[in-house]
Amino acid sequence: MLKQAIGRICSRTNVYSCEGNRVLPWIYVPSCFFHNGQANMAPRSFFGVEDFVDDDNSRPYTYQKGKKSKNPNKHISFKQRTVAYMEPFTLDVFISKRFVSASLTHRVTSKQVAVAGTNSKDIKAVLRSRSDIPACIAIGRILAERAVEADVYTASYTPRERDKFEGKIRAVVQSLIDNGIDLKVYLD
Repeated sequence: MLKQAIGRICSRTNVYSCEGNRVLPWIYVPSCFFHNGQANMAPRSFFGVEDFVDDDNSRPYTYQKGKKSKNPNKHISFKQRTVAYMEPFTLDVFISKRFVSASLTHRVTSKQVAVAGTNSKDIKAVLRSRSDIPACIAIGRILAERAVEADVYTASYTPRERDKFEGKIRAVVQSLIDNGIDLKVYLD
């Protein structure tokens, strides 16, 4: 039906387009513009794939999590390239109102080597409170024991932006140091 209506409009107005040595009605023009196997003038697709294509139009539907660097040829220092291998283990401490958990994670492979938390059954039964300073000291001691079992003796810790290095976090870190883990604390 639509084709018949467009055909009637074309026959009345005599709108034609010349392509090379052929004369075609205007309805067929967009589908005939091909050069080297690629369409020069293609209508937008129904699903809008063009909206999700990368800058170089190579890979649709790929998303990068971080921002693109303003200077992709920027020099990366030796320390930035090697710190993940020189100090491969990092301490991650999470403290909420109800519980405390800490883990040692390998930076390169992102695998957790040792984990301790007050929500686990064996620790929960022994502690009176799961979020006070004695619980933090216990978590540090248990995490140190599990790290030594996994042959991890050094780690580094950088507090998150919202965390202050005092109170419960300091108790976990100090307990780790007291139980034989060489922990480097980086404060900005």
